[in-house]
Amino acid sequence: MTLTTIVRPDADAAAAAVPASSAEAVMAIDARKTYGTGDAAVHALDGVTVGFGAGALTAIMGPSGSGKSTLLHCLAGLDTLTDGTVLLGGTDLGVLREKELTRVRRDRIGFVFQSFNLVPTLTAEENITLPLDLARRDVDQAWFDELVDVVGLRTRLGHRPAELSGGQQQRVAVARALVSRPEVVFADEPTGNLDSRAGAEVLALLRRAVREFGQTVVMVTHDAVAASYADRIVFLADGRTVGELIDPEPEAVLDQMKRISR
Repeated sequence: MTLTTIVRPDADAAAAAVPASSAEAVMAIDARKTYGTGDAAVHALDGVTVGFGAGALTAIMGPSGSGKSTLLHCLAGLDTLTDGTVLLGGTDLGVLREKELTRVRRDRIGFVFQSFNLVPTLTAEENITLPLDLARRDVDQAWFDELVDVVGLRTRLGHRPAELSGGQQQRVAVARALVSRPEVVFADEPTGNLDSRAGAEVLALLRRAVREFGQTVVMVTHDAVAASYADRIVFLADGRTVGELIDPEPEAVLDQMKRISR
């Protein structure tokens, strides 16, 4: 399906070119995901082909049931396609054995979830370094220190999740996602459990990771303001891609969502 690309009239030409000129860090090719069989079958993804540029923040939006979370989970190797291909760099996730897929998720992918997913018995520092501990890799102390300063948690490293605010917990989750220097960070409604101020802080962190560290971020969100932090938005409806926005602003995002809903 050919996407409808909408660029804000006053968009900076360089900013608008970011996703198009970058190599694809991860992509889906004719991705199909079906739950159930026969008359009860639900086609969550119905032939989605879309790429996500390296060094860019891309948001995925769509109405409830459009397939956006299913697409994210398949791109991240958390779920498998019924048919089609997901490529992470040059790796076809669909042909990997479970052990190999686990290694890819551990070493090449970072995750930020709506519910934070921190280990309650570990301190903030231990939660941040958990991916490296599981992989039995040494902590790059200079990188760790830079991340801690970026997320503003220097004085909270010894605290457990229950002793942190929701915004602080999500900042721990962002640092955990970045500590292993993954190829792609996937964020599933990362501000869904936060108030507007804490949500803005987390989005600014993701934006900064892209701008300063060259990180690739793919984010599912239903919030137009959150989506406006992205370089590009891909819209889904009924399991298919139906359009995109480059260099979006909240008003344009809302207009596009209204058109999709109609």
